[in-house]
Amino acid sequence: MTVHTSPHPDVSATDLTITERVFQGLEDRPDAVVLTDGPTGRTMTAAVFMDQVKRMAGGLASAGFGAGHTIAIMAPNIPEYCVVFHAVAWGGGTVTTLNPTYTAHEVAHQLSDSGAEILITIPDFIETAQEGAGDTPVIAIGTAEYAALFGNPIDAQVPVHLDDFTVVLPYSSGTTGLPKGVMLSHRNLVINVDQSIVAADFQPGETTAAFLPFFHIYGMTVLMNLHLAGGGALVTLPRFDLPLFLQISQDHKAKRMWVVPPVALALAKHPLVTDYDLSSLEQVFIAAAPSGAELSDAIAARLGCKALQGYGMTELSPVSHVVPGSAPRSGAAGLAVPNTACRIVDITTGADLPAGEEGELWIKGPQVMQGYLNNAKATTETMAEGGWLRTGDIGKIDADGYLFITDRLKELIKYKGFQVAPAELEATLVAMEGISDAAAIGKPDDEAGELPIAFVVTGDPAPDEAAIKAYLAQQLAHYKQVHEVHFVEEIPKSASGKILRRFLRDGLRA
Repeated sequence: MTVHTSPHPDVSATDLTITERVFQGLEDRPDAVVLTDGPTGRTMTAAVFMDQVKRMAGGLASAGFGAGHTIAIMAPNIPEYCVVFHAVAWGGGTVTTLNPTYTAHEVAHQLSDSGAEILITIPDFIETAQEGAGDTPVIAIGTAEYAALFGNPIDAQVPVHLDDFTVVLPYSSGTTGLPKGVMLSHRNLVINVDQSIVAADFQPGETTAAFLPFFHIYGMTVLMNLHLAGGGALVTLPRFDLPLFLQISQDHKAKRMWVVPPVALALAKHPLVTDYDLSSLEQVFIAAAPSGAELSDAIAARLGCKALQGYGMTELSPVSHVVPGSAPRSGAAGLAVPNTACRIVDITTGADLPAGEEGELWIKGPQVMQGYLNNAKATTETMAEGGWLRTGDIGKIDADGYLFITDRLKELIKYKGFQVAPAELEATLVAMEGISDAAAIGKPDDEAGELPIAFVVTGDPAPDEAAIKAYLAQQLAHYKQVHEVHFVEEIPKSASGKILRRFLRDGLRA
């Protein structure tokens, strides 16, 4: 077996919950501002944050939503998001995180699948939230009902099993299929925060503009939890806004930006960037989707900083690889983080491959998920014997241990860093009257990474492209919308998913 291990020293697994680990990074700086709302400038100190977490945990318990219960949150990046997340965790509960752009249909699915008993949102999303929630109570942040969730504080972490208890349920399509609840334990989250701090050489005092959504595992771990636990601070943005992002980075003298490829492209090319003083910037870190060496090099040249990449997935909590600032390598996805091993496996024979050869990336470490909620079959298909996670990504590892991602075995479409599951698009399309069959693929795009496009077989009467797009807009979030609709006579069913998608892609090129 050819196993590549981390060059970093091991990270000791502390017996802390994720909120205890975050508090560890806050307790010696109670008066420090650790959360700032970007658009309004309102702030929250470490002491206020910890107090609100403890009081909300007490209020949730008094209301019957304490230990062992699942709470859903559907909100943009605001300081209160961090309070709700950690209040649930501190009180011994499970939090499931919803994309705030979800439609009512998508909200209903995740609430039902996760077993959430209450949904916390913001007033702007209350209508969609209530429509999707049905009989599940919905409470909006900033209202009297939200204030009523704060009660007598719970002063100590409600005991939970660090390895067996699921503290968070983000949803991911995994290597294939419909979105599934990824069960992550306190141990998963804590160890990945510590792994990331070491691998990224994160330093106390770092402040960054936090636009990467907290509902997504990248924003959840690398921004919300890492910055608070590591002695840093966050300025939250409810959505990406380039001028505000640059203004915050300038005003707070940000040393590091955490971005996705579309934002990296803006940093490399948008004329607005030159209007801001980014001289404090030492590093731009790109993740959530592959990014070529050309883009990294362009950012480094323009901003006079290092542009580095990392690799991860929700099922890995999410970080497994980081390019170190001390030894950058253009185009690489990184070296394995502490306590992490990886293999490159032949996709046909399952045999291990030597350095430099391409195959499927398998990863093993304490950050690997517990499994998929209510889906033993998908868990079994994703997890190989010995605790190895099959990532579904094709890559190679060079002689120095650097990972390069070259292709994707899994069917997922990566649009601006978001996962779009072809199976979900296809199921939604065939549910529309007049469509008898459908297939969805990703079309390469310089800015977005991939654009979701659809191939459909229609009946009589046949909907046109405008009608199909209008239907999808009612059913699915904005990033799952198709950018093209191609009408075909049939969709071959004899081929495997990967071969089918290559067939359709080749036909499109022709």
